[in-house]
Amino acid sequence: MLLSNMELLATAPGGVAKLRELILTLAVQGKLVPQDPADEPASVLLQKIRAEKDRLIAAKILKREKNEPALSDEELPFELPASWSWVALGEVIDIVRGITFPANQKTKEAAAGRIACLRTSNVQQTIEWDDLLFVDRSFMGREDQLIQHHDIVMSMANSRELVGKVALIEHIPHAEATFGGFLGVLRPRKIDPRYAMAVLRTPYARSLLIDSSSQTTNIANISLTKLRPLQFPLPPATEQLRIVARVEELMRLCDALEAKGQLEAMQHAQLVSTLLGTLTASATPEELADNWQRVAQHYDLLLDRPEAIDALEQTLLQLAVRGVLVPQDPADEPASVLLQKIRAEKDRLIAAGQIKRGKPLAPITDEEKPFALPVGWEWARFGQIASIASNLVSPALHLNKRQVAPDCIEKGTGRLLQKRTVAQAEIVSPNHFFKPGQILYSKIRPSLSKAVLVDFEGLCSADMYPIESMLNSDFLLMYILSRPFLNQVSIAENRVKMPKLNQEALVAFTVSLPPLAEQSRIVARVTELRRLCVDLRQRLAERQSVQARLAEALVQAAA
Repeated sequence: MLLSNMELLATAPGGVAKLRELILTLAVQGKLVPQDPADEPASVLLQKIRAEKDRLIAAKILKREKNEPALSDEELPFELPASWSWVALGEVIDIVRGITFPANQKTKEAAAGRIACLRTSNVQQTIEWDDLLFVDRSFMGREDQLIQHHDIVMSMANSRELVGKVALIEHIPHAEATFGGFLGVLRPRKIDPRYAMAVLRTPYARSLLIDSSSQTTNIANISLTKLRPLQFPLPPATEQLRIVARVEELMRLCDALEAKGQLEAMQHAQLVSTLLGTLTASATPEELADNWQRVAQHYDLLLDRPEAIDALEQTLLQLAVRGVLVPQDPADEPASVLLQKIRAEKDRLIAAGQIKRGKPLAPITDEEKPFALPVGWEWARFGQIASIASNLVSPALHLNKRQVAPDCIEKGTGRLLQKRTVAQAEIVSPNHFFKPGQILYSKIRPSLSKAVLVDFEGLCSADMYPIESMLNSDFLLMYILSRPFLNQVSIAENRVKMPKLNQEALVAFTVSLPPLAEQSRIVARVTELRRLCVDLRQRLAERQSVQARLAEALVQAAA
């Protein structure tokens, strides 16, 4: 059943990862390979391990550990085949903690008397040996703190998500190596280390390790007293070999499915890029209509992934701000007249003392114009058609008003994700006061394109610009979210160390400016098409939900 449904499982959201978990789960429950009545049972293997440990204890090579109490049948995590045994992990696997050393005693370079030392960042799917520390060998308290072939290295102190992560030592590219205090080494006795790895990577073991860890502010710690009693499903020695061979075979199939999925994703992205590229190459609304018909023939194939719908939405914005999305009307008052009216209004406000006169903006050169504009459109500087309405106030005076920060805004969509008051945000530093109709734009990491048009008053983070638009505000927001604006952001970001858009750079950005009447038609058309994108996302999410439920049902049936 597992093999016949592998491709179906792999196509579900997160399917290959779930498939890997299922393979490991079946393996350690004795359901992946058949049992052989001729196998020497695990109870005999356990006797041999205990006899070997008793011999080493008698020879004072090993210390005797406290025996862990056996679990009752009701406490056992799941049922095992008759030839298997439940044992405490500490009975069959030795655990060694890593070395400690002062921070100023480590180097990145090898030297005489120094030994390679693994740390948590080296423990990935496999051990990564290319970024090691080197410490004086004298920090090793015991020879068993030397890394050995087939050791299992475990992250004993890490974030909650990563604590308990394990990797197998398959080779040691240095004469000697040890491991740091945030790591532990697990050495199986008469157990195939690859089988032990399979157990430790199951959802069963991972959840036990995470739940039993002690949590500080940012770090979870696994203690030996919690790790040793971990219930370990022990199969006969010969069955371990069959399990390992089968797991490795199935994991190779998973690798192939994953590679196939990545190739399909890459090919799909190329197809999306090509098809949407025909839309952006359109020079007129009429040409766009013809090209749209060609794209519509591949609609289902094109829009079966969320990233394809995102790309379509960005393409619509590009077309909108280039004047290709809706036809021009010769009767519209041209944008040049709109610019004159904006200039006159700004002069009036300056004369009345309501706004300050800004620095003169340089004329726009031909090199700054990324595309040709339709008749009736004009190029303008951002500072000509909008102003930044800075107004820092004390949050304590506005506790019941709404508060907006970059984390409240969805990347690249102009949607507000979170509603909260100033009091709920628990802010104490000054925030900008904003008014309805303003655009709030995050100047920190501006390439994330976090901007929203608000219809309420409130306070926004000092890391945001409240923007007062002298155009149709919805059109200006679309321009801010579009690729032509983001291209200018990328250039401005590269000029500073921290990803931040300063006011001087923003006001110098170029904006393609349509007649005011056309701005309204563009906004209406984009709004209509973006509703279509929302509908497409909803249908895609429903389809993926069905796939996920089907995959879950198959997993439960297989387990």
